[in-house]
Parts: sequence; structure tokens; C-alpha cells
Amino acid sequence: MDRFTLSLRETLTRLRTRVLRLGFAAALGCLLAFGQPISAASASEQGELFLRFKSAFEAGDWASAEERATALVRLIESNGNDRSRELVNPLTNLGTVAYRQGKFDVAIEHYQRAIQLIDGDRAGADSLLIRPLHGLGESFLAQRKADDAVIPLKRAVDLSRNVDGLFNPAQVDIVDALIEAYVATGQLTEAEREHQYLFRVAESAAGKNDLRLLEPLDRYARWYESIGRYTTARGLHARALQLAERQSADKPIVGVPALRGLSRTWLLEGIYGPEVEPETSVREASEASGPFLSSAGAGRLNADGERALKLALNIISDSKPRDDRIYAETLVQFGDWYLIAGSTQRAQASYLEAAKILSLTGTDAERLLDSPRLLVYRAPAASITRFKPDDPTQHALHDIEFALDIGPDGKVIDAKVVSSTAPEATTRAALIAARKARYGPRVSGAEVVATTGVPLREKVWVKAAQAKN
Repeated sequence: MDRFTLSLRETLTRLRTRVLRLGFAAALGCLLAFGQPISAASASEQGELFLRFKSAFEAGDWASAEERATALVRLIESNGNDRSRELVNPLTNLGTVAYRQGKFDVAIEHYQRAIQLIDGDRAGADSLLIRPLHGLGESFLAQRKADDAVIPLKRAVDLSRNVDGLFNPAQVDIVDALIEAYVATGQLTEAEREHQYLFRVAESAAGKNDLRLLEPLDRYARWYESIGRYTTARGLHARALQLAERQSADKPIVGVPALRGLSRTWLLEGIYGPEVEPETSVREASEASGPFLSSAGAGRLNADGERALKLALNIISDSKPRDDRIYAETLVQFGDWYLIAGSTQRAQASYLEAAKILSLTGTDAERLLDSPRLLVYRAPAASITRFKPDDPTQHALHDIEFALDIGPDGKVIDAKVVSSTAPEATTRAALIAARKARYGPRVSGAEVVATTGVPLREKVWVKAAQAKN
């Protein structure tokens, strides 16, 4: 689902699959290679338990996987190896199973114990540390403790590059999590650096003229969109389109994401104006001169964006068989374009046509229009996406949650504060920003309808002195 929004937290949700891809740790050889000598019978028993655990893990049978991983840990401990490196992988496996079950506190305990068993050995440059550090960071992220997640994830990334090479593909999932932690803590410069690194990893693995680079190019471009660097993003989408045209001339459908990305950059630039400085995460639009377009540096949507969407729609329509899901998603993007341009009737017609197609696909695709989609949000000045304090120790992060009522035209009819830990003045400023948001409306049946109680969450910085007042 495409969202034309400058909320970095939502953007990262779109960019990154949140299903943790931590597998079970290492192989049986690594499991048994460390610690005190063990008997052949004990080794055989450990090996059998590991294979039974592996089978349950791969089948997604978390209860059985937990039982077998626990039994393996206890067996190793019973051999007098309760502080042995032999326990690192079994404890990591146990932590990962707990994570998959949503038991994040338990997962953290297992990961921390695994780390403590070998922390400091060999100056900390031990590849066995990578997985428990990654799991620990992911568990903190799952608990929305991004500050706690940064340190283990950064350490895991550094260790991976030190042990397995600067551009090793195995680091990708860890870097994904680190970027999420950086964004959640407002460290956008660091997040951008890691995005650049991820792209270099992809280039190193695939080469500069391989179609496998299309997805990394799209991902990299979306990051620049999310921080207001539309011209830069457009250059990456253009590169992806050229690559698709050169390497897949007989299958133009592969260039559709790039065409849609080009259109998206024109829409965002039409709303917020030209590319912002790299240090600024969000550009606050001035008072709208038209339906929503800003009067400073924008004012009209560039027709190239609409042309790119039309070309994408024609390519999808001509492909045999037609991919109805992508066709409908592009129609939704057309609807968003028209909505922001002020043509509400054309927007709603596109949404309804898309909903009709999606309802016939026989999949969950129709959920695309089941709820309002945030298109434009001008974050308040204190937002973590707009403000980075010079001295974070003198500031505190506060959470604000709103419930919005959205009309069929995507405008906010009403906004209420559900909860806030921020001072009244900061909450009031955030409420004003929430009321100016613009959404893609919900479709129900054959109608574009209003929706009540749509959640919107904001995280803001507040000076310590202000928080006491």
C-alpha cells in the first residue's frame, strides 16, 4: 500500500517487513564444538534434541520448539556447562522462539544470558554474538524501546562487518532493524547512512546492471521520499526505469514500480515544495492556496506525474494475464493524485473502480481500501521527525494519541486527544497538526464513506523544564 506521508515511522513500516527473520542459531557442529569434553552418549542426545527442535521450529510449532530448546539447555547445564559457550546457540534459539510467541521479556532474558556467556572474550569479536545481539535489539523494538535497541543492533552490525566482510549480505536484516531504531529515536543522519550502506551491499551482490537491483533502488528512493528529498528520490526511480528498459525490454511490467515512484515524487513535491535540505526531516507546508497544495514553491502538480501513472496503467493493462492487484493499486494511486489536486469526484471514481477489481480477486487485496490511508501529515514542530535537540539529555520524548473522524473527501472532520504524556501546549499544537492531515478515504461496498476513530500517534520532544510545568 502506498502512502504519501512524511511520517517516518509509518514509512519504515512500509519499507521493512516486521516479521522477524531470525532463524535458529547455527548448526549442530557449532553447538557441540565448545566447552568441556562430553561423552558420546551425551553428544548423541544433544544432537537428537537439536534436530527435534529444528523440525518443530521450521514447522512453526512454537510450543514444541520451546519444549525441546529448553530441554537442550537443561541437558547441557546438567553436564556442568552452565557457563559454557555451548549454551550460546541453544539460549539464542530459546530467545527466538520466545520472540515468535510474543514473549519479549522472556526473549530478552535468554538473549542477554547468551551474550553474557561470551561477552569480552576475544575482545568481543566473536561471531557467536551476532545472533543474540540481533535478537535482543529486535525484542526491544517489539516493546517500542528503540533507545535500548540501538546499542545491541549497532554492535551486531559492526561485528558482522568485521567478521564476515564490509558488504556481506547476511547483515541486511540487522541493518533493517538498526534503521528502524534510528528513525524511532530521531537519529535520521545515522539512518540515512545505513540506507546508503544497504544499497552498496545490494550493488556489491547484484552488480549495477542486474534486475535484482530494482527492489533496492525502490527502497532507497522511498527513504529519500520520506525525508523530503524528492529530486534525489526521482533520480533513483529514473535509474530503476532505465535499468528495466535495458534489461527487460520484452517485459515492461518490471518498470511499473519505478513509474509509480516517479509519480509519487511529483505528488510530494507538489504538496511540500522542492527538495528540502538533507538535515531537515520534514518540510512543513505553508497554508494551502488550493485544495491542499502549498503556496510556497509548489502550487500545482507536475503533469509528468500523471503521465507516469497513465503509462504504468497501460503497461499493466497490456500485460497478459493482467495483474489485477497491481492494476487496482495503481488506480488507488490515481485516486490519491486527483484527491490532492482537488478533483474529489475523479478521485472517488478511481477508488470505486479499484475496490470493484479488488473484490473480485478472491484474496485479502480488498483490505487496501478497508480503512483510511494517511496521505499528507504536517508534523508539529516538536515532532521527533522534525526536531532533534542539541542536548537530548535535557529533553524527554512524549507520546500523544489521537482519534480522528475522516470524511469521504479525506479531510479530518474532527480530532480528539485519546492520551498524552506531553504538556498541554505541546499537545494542543500536535492536535492542530492532526486536524490538517489528509487521508485517502475508506470504501465500503460501492460507496466512499466516512470513518470515525481513526488512530494517529505522534512522538514529541519536550524540554525537561517544560515537562514539569
